[in-house]
Amino acid sequence: MEILPFLAGVILLALGFWDVFETIVVPRPTPSRLRLTRHIVPRTWRLWRAIGERRQGVARDLFLGLYAPAAAVLLLATWILTLVLGYALVLYAIRDQLEPVPQDFGSVLYFAGTSLLTVGYGDMVPAGPLARFVSLAAAATGLGIVALVITFLFSLFGSYQRREILVVQLQARAKAPPSAVTLLENYARLDLVAELPELFADWERWSAEVLDSHVAYPLLGYFRSSHDNLSWISSLGAMLDAAALVLTTLRGVPRGHAELMKRVGAHFVEDISNYLGFRGLDTSVVDEAQFQEAYRRLAAAGYELQAEDVAWRAFEHGRATYAARLEFLAQTWATPAPLWIGERTVIASPAHEARRVHEDARVQEAARVQEAARVQEDARVQEDARPS
Repeated sequence: MEILPFLAGVILLALGFWDVFETIVVPRPTPSRLRLTRHIVPRTWRLWRAIGERRQGVARDLFLGLYAPAAAVLLLATWILTLVLGYALVLYAIRDQLEPVPQDFGSVLYFAGTSLLTVGYGDMVPAGPLARFVSLAAAATGLGIVALVITFLFSLFGSYQRREILVVQLQARAKAPPSAVTLLENYARLDLVAELPELFADWERWSAEVLDSHVAYPLLGYFRSSHDNLSWISSLGAMLDAAALVLTTLRGVPRGHAELMKRVGAHFVEDISNYLGFRGLDTSVVDEAQFQEAYRRLAAAGYELQAEDVAWRAFEHGRATYAARLEFLAQTWATPAPLWIGERTVIASPAHEARRVHEDARVQEAARVQEAARVQEDARVQEDARPS
């Protein structure tokens, strides 16, 4: 037995199994620097994002949206290659127990791969007891890794779909990208202000569930919404802003569920941003002029408001608990920053853009027909008014 390749193989196997265990089995973030995933995902994301930033509009969003599924496949490939290489090094150290005895490392690597993937062509077989044990261990762990990864993928996509339900629903209430002021205006216009507590309760549960899933599987944060101009980060920001406005600016609106939602949502943002390495200061990221515009819009919507100067100070203080951290998350994952108030930068998929162009053409055609009918009617009236 050759000691150095044997020890190197054992170390690689330990790293591979430890990374699979912490990534899939352990339902909480782990700060260990020995994890392969902890180094692979951030580095590949920075490279992927740098390439994506060279694109514009829909092309950029579509490209960035491919990263998370590709990263899941990359992790599976990394784990399998790590284990194949680890088993190959162990088998190379005891290659005299294989028949026929391999003449190079490539042959041993091939045998380790067929053992892990349970292919077993039979052109090379283990003859010694240790080689037989290693081959059986490779076959057993190969099946186990595939089963765990399948479970991992189902958990990822199940959590992703549950996360997106309320995000998509919010589009009808606050437009896309969502805005807290637009949300409150629409609820006042539709006479749904009494249902705001129910909305906040739904987003309180959403925050708790998404916090739990994204802490267990940090890769979920890289999954982007499949709908144009939507992001779970901007949606959460809109709901936190709406809760902050209810607590600091609006009068006559129930505050209990808004307070609970803001607590859970801010805790969610704090935990995720700390995991990703937030080192900034907690600030409100909003100026008084923007608040004054929001104040006027809410007053025009029919809300009873607190005194403006008192509301501004309270809102600025309340928003500081989450705003800078949300901006950090948006920058990290290259999603649109949470909208507070102001102009919207809207992107549209090719299908949606084509539908918009078609709708604009239809409206223009209807306007031309109406104008032609009006001209004909004016001409007829003038003809009738002429003396015979």
